[in-house]
Amino acid sequence: MIQIQKEKLTILHTNDIHSHFEMVSSIAELINTEKNLVSDSPLLLLDIGDHMDRMSVETEGSVGLANTDIINLTNYDAITIGNNEGLTFTPDMLERAYSGLLCPVVCCNIREVASGLRPSWMKEHMIITKGNINIGIIGVTAPFDEFYRLLGWEAIDPEMAIKEQIAILRPQVDILILLSHLGLPTDRELATNLDGIDLILGGHTHHLLEEPIHIGNTSICGAGKFGQFVGKVVMERDGDGTFKVVWGGCLPVDPMQKDDRITTALEIHRTQAEKVLQRTITVTDHALLLNEECQESPFGNIMAQSLRQFTKTDIAMVNTGQLLGSLPEGNITVGMLHQLCPSPINPCILKLKGSDIRYTLEQSLLSEYKEKKIFGYGFRGKILGSIALDGAEVLYDSTRIPYDRIISVSVNGIPLCDDQEYVVGTIDMFTFGIGYERIAKGTDRTFILPEFLRDLLSIELQRPGSLEDCHEIRWHSEV
Repeated sequence: MIQIQKEKLTILHTNDIHSHFEMVSSIAELINTEKNLVSDSPLLLLDIGDHMDRMSVETEGSVGLANTDIINLTNYDAITIGNNEGLTFTPDMLERAYSGLLCPVVCCNIREVASGLRPSWMKEHMIITKGNINIGIIGVTAPFDEFYRLLGWEAIDPEMAIKEQIAILRPQVDILILLSHLGLPTDRELATNLDGIDLILGGHTHHLLEEPIHIGNTSICGAGKFGQFVGKVVMERDGDGTFKVVWGGCLPVDPMQKDDRITTALEIHRTQAEKVLQRTITVTDHALLLNEECQESPFGNIMAQSLRQFTKTDIAMVNTGQLLGSLPEGNITVGMLHQLCPSPINPCILKLKGSDIRYTLEQSLLSEYKEKKIFGYGFRGKILGSIALDGAEVLYDSTRIPYDRIISVSVNGIPLCDDQEYVVGTIDMFTFGIGYERIAKGTDRTFILPEFLRDLLSIELQRPGSLEDCHEIRWHSEV
């Protein structure tokens, strides 16, 4: 008896690569191998966002063009954006980065505030035909609307936007796939609340699903982070004409296997990026040290100065863990600041009670806070570090019991009042309750985009007198 082979589609997917360029050549080689294995049936290749990360020299120096080139060389069929693309690049930067992209960027919940329309380089949905199979693609990204509006974009409710796209696409396609840069908890909710989605390929929360989660008629998959895995899904057409997931999982990427074309392209991009980042910012006649064992050091102080100067606030507070080393003397370049302050962290202004400032400063004297490891929220450092200050001075006794070590605090020479509100320059990471969590209680928040901390440092290093100011002591020990 002759067995009729079922119509099949193989889907490969990546997410949250975060410019780990050491992996992309190996990812491409794995994809090439998989394509050869299924050469008799169609294959679809998709990325679910956060491919770009400005911590990378290649991404920073090329303003995302290196990522676009890698996506093209790997032959993706469609991608969506993550918050790293949408919030760490200006709209103009992204438009330039995607101008040479050979596959569509699909995202249905981002609009331009001015026009109410999507950016010109973005599609609300796509229908891709592979063999005899029509595949509908919808993309969505995390709706950080408060931040997106500062860039001139509106992030609308993803579920509402997806519903609209399902209504348009479902009658036209055999398979409907959602590229979701929303995180696994939200993906579960969408699978529960919405009918018509066959497959959700997820990212944002870096979840690695060794097998799909099935909720109703929807399957959910995710391939971890940093290009360590490539997700694979196999769908087959049933006797009733519908497609079902028959296999899903994640393939480990072997770093020893390389695609020569991409390896060569990366070498070119790295060389070009390093040249771009050699631009001189200033020249210093002495080093600015970062001493993690001390409560303060000059490099941390100048970072706090840069915040206060930029935000024009009463006081500035920022964690020294944003800095990865000391600033040497001599020629200071853009690339040097990028290397030492790599996090895409933005400044913000808020009002904070004196009691919460005092509490935060007490925490900064505790080793469990200084050595606390932080993951996500734009942070690309290792540990939280202590609080660097500008506009305030602290007298403390480290031999006293925790949360009673501070003897006095003054703000611009006036004793801190616990019940008074102060205008504070700080960073967006703290407003999510990460690190020194009392800062998240601040009110009247104003977020400032697109500047990063390293941009503020660049400005401050060029201010006359800044190098002298950063040696003034803020934390005075009585012991």
